[in-house]
Amino acid sequence: QVHLVESGGGLVQAGGSLRLSCAASGSIFGINAMAWFRQAPGKQRELVAAIDSGGRTHYADSVTGRFAISRDNAKNTLFLQMNSLKPEDTAVYYCATVTGRGSVWPKSEPYEYDYWGQGTQVTVSS
Repeated sequence: QVHLVESGGGLVQAGGSLRLSCAASGSIFGINAMAWFRQAPGKQRELVAAIDSGGRTHYADSVTGRFAISRDNAKNTLFLQMNSLKPEDTAVYYCATVTGRGSVWPKSEPYEYDYWGQGTQVTVSS
C-alpha cells in the first residue's frame, strides 16, 4: 500500500501563489507516475498535472504556464507550484500515484491511478 498526504492548501487572493506538497510512504518502491487532480464543487475530478518516473510532465490546458509539477524521488515527495491563481482554481486538490510499469502517457484519468491522498483545500478569492 502507498499512503499519500497532501499539505500546503489554504486561502489566497487571485494572482497569488501557493505550493502544495504530497508526502508518500509505505510501498514507495513501486511508485511510477504521480499526479495532482482537483475537484471543485459540483464538478468531476479533473487532472491538473502529471509527472512520470523520468520527470516527463503533462498539464491541463487551464493551468499550463501557471502551475509546475515536480517530484523529489529521494524524499518521496511531490510538489505543485501554483502561480497566478484564479478563482476558478478553487477546489480540493488530490495527490495520486500509480504503481508498476506502463507505457501509456499521459495518464490523465482518475482510473489510471491506484492510490490517493485525502485532499487539501485551495480557495482563491477574487
